[in-house]
Amino acid sequence: MRAEDEAQIVACIPSLRRYARGLTGDRERADDLVQDTLERAWSRYSRWQRRGELRAWMFGIMHNQFIDGVRAQRRQAETRPDGELPEIPVRATQADALEVRDLDRCLLRLPPELRAVILLVGVEEFSYREAALALGVPVGTVMSRLSRARDRLGALLQARPATAPNLHRVK
Repeated sequence: MRAEDEAQIVACIPSLRRYARGLTGDRERADDLVQDTLERAWSRYSRWQRRGELRAWMFGIMHNQFIDGVRAQRRQAETRPDGELPEIPVRATQADALEVRDLDRCLLRLPPELRAVILLVGVEEFSYREAALALGVPVGTVMSRLSRARDRLGALLQARPATAPNLHRVK
């Protein structure tokens, strides 16, 4: 690996940390997710072969790591005798403004696929194309998920139920 490539990977770390924090809602779990992502990226760097943008590739690795963790938690919850799902961790930072706390809680209530899109496009300023590459989905799916995520997030922030969009049958 060239020093230039290493520098590009290291330059992604602050963005990866923000994204991981938004996905997990917990500083320690976010740090673990970033560490796992960096380990996987370094060990699989030869597979990247400079196809596409390195930043999108790194975020794709993180997204897949996170989804694997969510699936593992669901499997564990299914084997629990009481059948209850584990609680989503809530940030314990009292110094944050109330609005940020509310936004964070509402983001954690979104399904992972919607949360990932809104964090990549809204926070990390990925283009739709970059987000699609990172998530491994078509651009249209990113746009659809982003629209649904914004609607649900707005509804959660205003404490109102999300309304279903008016769909019309097209023949």
